[in-house]
Amino acid sequence: MDKNRKDTLVLIPAFNEGKNLREVISGIRQSCPEADILVINDGSLDNTSEAAIKAGAEVINLSFKLGYGAALQTGFKYALHKGYKYLLQMDGDGQHDSAYLQNLLHPVKSGETDLAIGSRFSSEREKGTYKAGFMKRTGMKIFAAITSVLIRQKITDATSGYQAMNSKVLKIYSSDIYPVDFPDADVLIMLHRMGFRIQEVPVAMHQNGSNQYMHRGMVSFYYVFKMLLSIFVDSLRKIPKELLS
Repeated sequence: MDKNRKDTLVLIPAFNEGKNLREVISGIRQSCPEADILVINDGSLDNTSEAAIKAGAEVINLSFKLGYGAALQTGFKYALHKGYKYLLQMDGDGQHDSAYLQNLLHPVKSGETDLAIGSRFSSEREKGTYKAGFMKRTGMKIFAAITSVLIRQKITDATSGYQAMNSKVLKIYSSDIYPVDFPDADVLIMLHRMGFRIQEVPVAMHQNGSNQYMHRGMVSFYYVFKMLLSIFVDSLRKIPKELLS
């Protein structure tokens, strides 16, 4: 690992988030000054790259839009290659409140868990402005319930993209078994089967500052079908031993 680099990286996948990144990155600097910041510019058509650089973050520019999961995995592979011990992933639209970065990072750094998930629905949830529509909230509850049953642990927010992880999880997320189209509940089930510890941390989330949503229209139906299929496949998949070494 580069001696000038820190041991923690905050990863932000971003598509057309130029108007939000300055505030997001500023919040990270205040809440988690011990971390480096990397923005994966997923083929944006606005000033996302320039805004991120101006705010002091490192940027990897993808030449065209690959999608949320692929942008994330680009960052995971970068972090693994650079030797980071811990990684925090969060969105660039202001939905994830950076004030909770340390809350997520603490149980991972202390060795209590391998993956910490920021939950907006736990019984001890923090107050935020996030509100999901009826259909979306119903879908979230269904996948949380399925995940809870399969990993035999109460999970309230299986679709949260606000996470902290150690280098062992980072290795899995960087491998070919990571589902780059819609990495959500299926990834948690996969990690559980591999023996990783998962813990939820109450966080506040806010309304999407860009009014952009991954799951809308026909994509929502594909997402539900793909997630159910992926969960079924993951429950049967044989885990490569080399990933656990």
